[in-house]
Amino acid sequence: MSASRGSRRGDVDPFIVMDVMERARAAETAGRRIIHMEVGQPGTGAPAGARAALARALDQPLGYTVALGLPELRAGIAALYRRWYGVELDPARVVVTTGSSSAFILAFTALFEAGDRVALGEPGYPSYRQILRALSLVPVGVPSRDENRLQPVPEDLAGLEVEGLIVASPGNPTGTMLTREALAALVGWAEARGVAFVSDEIYHGLHYGDRAVSALEISQNPWVINSFSKYFSMTGWRVGWMVVPEDQIRRVERLAQNLFICPPHASQIAALAALDCIDELEANRATYAENRRLMLEGLPKAGFTKIAPPDGAFYVYADVSDLTTDSLAFAGEILDGAGVAVTPGIDFDPLRGARTLRFSYARATADIAEGLERLAAFMARR
Repeated sequence: MSASRGSRRGDVDPFIVMDVMERARAAETAGRRIIHMEVGQPGTGAPAGARAALARALDQPLGYTVALGLPELRAGIAALYRRWYGVELDPARVVVTTGSSSAFILAFTALFEAGDRVALGEPGYPSYRQILRALSLVPVGVPSRDENRLQPVPEDLAGLEVEGLIVASPGNPTGTMLTREALAALVGWAEARGVAFVSDEIYHGLHYGDRAVSALEISQNPWVINSFSKYFSMTGWRVGWMVVPEDQIRRVERLAQNLFICPPHASQIAALAALDCIDELEANRATYAENRRLMLEGLPKAGFTKIAPPDGAFYVYADVSDLTTDSLAFAGEILDGAGVAVTPGIDFDPLRGARTLRFSYARATADIAEGLERLAAFMARR
């Protein structure tokens, strides 16, 4: 029997953290208690006000909305930019999407021709590379350096011939942030060369010192992508947004109409209410801050001493080159020996990731404390 057809666009790499999640789930099904430090998913659910708003709406027909999202939600997101950054934003520029993932698909499709090259810092979110490849685009990894807190700088981009640049601050997997000056330098580099600038701001709101800077505070040209998944604690609801330049609204609308019709109506109703749940969301952030404190204290005691200083998000990225040269196998050892699921760095950095691990502290504080105790006991035996 001949092999079935398949396109090269479909030959993307697996998202390893999802494989780790599945292995952890299998262990739980077999009766083990697993501490989850692998996935970037809040341990809390959607805010109470969001759930109540949806409950009130369930008697209504929840059909299609307009392709760019509920007008009142787009206005609410625009108001968020005024509240968080002091930026006056026309709601017409806000595009509600099915999670940030569809925002990336829309942005990359609207911006680039097949074969275009798009630069991205490494370590970085792995799905950037795979979405680009699935769209017949070429991801160009840019290794970042410790002295720059694992964020790209213009010098790293010297000599690159690219059509796009993706930057994330706070970053995944590191949690490090760009200062206003550093972000402005990257935006300036891109604009001077006619390079499209895509700013992934999905972890905004989750900071533990100075707040994150939006690219829209610097220029109106970047494409800014965000989501209700992280700060708003709504991962499974699959609702995000992006802000596009004014002259690109209709282009994105046509794509959204045909590719997705609209984001889920129910999720949009919940998201609109979530914008006002400030007290609950800030309480979640306080929990992450305590978890971060425990991690920065407990990981070095367990033997993970070389860590990037996380400013935001809910991750600690550790250099474990003194412990292993195979982070995937090491993560498996930790899962089997300690009952703690962690993510191997190969997800985030194809070149150096075999010597790094990512630890998430998005779950309940008691789980984080137990996980650190388990890690310390495991490493003492190893």
